[in-house]
Amino acid sequence: MGQNDPGPSEAPSLKKESEYSPLLNNQESASISEAYATFAPSSSTDSSDDSARASLSSDEESLGGSTPVEGAPPQLPRAAVLRIIFVLLLAVFVFNADSSLVMATHPIIASEFNALESSSWLVTGFGLAGSATQVIFGKLSDIYGRKPIILFCYIVFAIGCLIVGMGQSMVMVILGRVLSGSVGAGMSVLVSILITDLIPIREVATWRAYVNVAATTGRGVGGPLGGYLADLIGWRYSFIGQAPLLLLAVVLCWIYLPAKTQRLPDLPSKEDGGNKLARVDFLGSALLGLLILCFLLPLEIGGVKVPWTHPAIPALFGSAAVLTVLFIVAEKRWAREPILPLELFTRKDTVLSLLVMILQAAAQLGLMFCVPLYFQVTMKVSSTEAGTHLLPAFAGNAIGAILSGVFINRTGKYKWLIYFATLSAALSYSLLLLRWHGKTNWWEALYIFPGGFGTGMAQSVIFISLQAAVEPHHIAPAVSALYLSTGLGAIVGLASMSALLQQALRKTLESRLLALGLEAAQRAEIISSAVSSVDYIFQAKGKIAEAVVASYVDGLWYTHGMSLALSLLAFFLSLPLKEYKL
Repeated sequence: MGQNDPGPSEAPSLKKESEYSPLLNNQESASISEAYATFAPSSSTDSSDDSARASLSSDEESLGGSTPVEGAPPQLPRAAVLRIIFVLLLAVFVFNADSSLVMATHPIIASEFNALESSSWLVTGFGLAGSATQVIFGKLSDIYGRKPIILFCYIVFAIGCLIVGMGQSMVMVILGRVLSGSVGAGMSVLVSILITDLIPIREVATWRAYVNVAATTGRGVGGPLGGYLADLIGWRYSFIGQAPLLLLAVVLCWIYLPAKTQRLPDLPSKEDGGNKLARVDFLGSALLGLLILCFLLPLEIGGVKVPWTHPAIPALFGSAAVLTVLFIVAEKRWAREPILPLELFTRKDTVLSLLVMILQAAAQLGLMFCVPLYFQVTMKVSSTEAGTHLLPAFAGNAIGAILSGVFINRTGKYKWLIYFATLSAALSYSLLLLRWHGKTNWWEALYIFPGGFGTGMAQSVIFISLQAAVEPHHIAPAVSALYLSTGLGAIVGLASMSALLQQALRKTLESRLLALGLEAAQRAEIISSAVSSVDYIFQAKGKIAEAVVASYVDGLWYTHGMSLALSLLAFFLSLPLKEYKL
């Protein structure tokens, strides 16, 4: 960490004593610093810290039991933890509701400024900003503490929402979304880190399941609520209204969240004179952010805003490769406290956990992309009605997360759950391959439930697997890396599925139109229209309409095959994972 070892009077060392006790030392504290082996608010406290201490009175029921265990999370009173978790879940709900709200309202927002062609940047800008910055929040919270960083994220996110709500131009609105996105991912990362600080590792999966439920509820409510408010009082109030909720979260965090939740000592080394700013890896942060941006941007715009053959695509990927080399050199040679320690990637279990999450996220995002499209094409329903067919996956996601948490809490075992999660998802994609061929009844629509179930379970269990695999002082950066992996998998999955669908759609539709005896010019026009917008199915008539629908179904069949391949690969990669005693 770039600082002197603590003396006898300081926080005890939390090094793992064996491969079977990592969590007794870094207990899913993973995230944040080693959960409370030594829960001690900093000496420089204010009234809010006094309130936090008071709320931890010994006569309240403790989550951790009555006997302290060295290296385990501190025995926090249940009432105090519940208050803190409630505040964190409030922000999780707002963040996820905001994301789906924008999906529902971005055409309305852009249309007000006569800039419909730029509407997707409200989503893309938010996502890219979050991906580029989320990795740094774990390390910053190690340096400055969880409380100041999460308060900063809440405040900046609220400011971004206000900028969007009061924006007088499309550029200003997009900048507001970028500002919110730059800290939005940090909000999610820090919530998971704080939970691992506050909760014993065997209970972490259960509590993170509640985070999953709050996020799912937010995503489910945000879209319809945003559309309703846009029709009733205007889209601006959908964003302005988020600010009071976030400010409430700020006040409650200030009151109830202790000043210190980390297990490891928070002492800068003598050589920097106690200056925390000197510990921040600015060069590494900048290089990593640019690296992520250069890698993800072409995946976001390729085939959508610019063709894949555009010179910008290879230029951006090439820049990402160069920045990767520069980042590795900078972290090895100059970083005193690397923003993303390279040692994380020297441990087999860490790398495998991240790869499994990337693959699982890519497979599931492919399903989430394809299911509404399938019902729009085959049943000719609106996008809103088609979106309701995702509810079984959302329900499965929440149930899978909750059940995995209960199982881990009771047994302390998690490895077999990863196998079950990936195979459950594979079952879902197999059913889609076998049965979704254009005529799907209501109960066959439930085939996506195992996919959501497996992904929800995987998200909880892989979090535990990763925490068990890393050293205590690497927990916060590891959690950040896990969130980055999830986002990376989602973006790569979406880009891959979209490209595969378009390629298959073009090829199969060309074949069908040729069989109908259409001329080359007619075929080209129909293919261009069908690929550009799914709404073309409402305009096409007779045999041409049948050909378009059948070609869409064929193209979606290939995407289900890709999801199946990804989930099976995730299963095989999970086999060598080591299970640590929790």
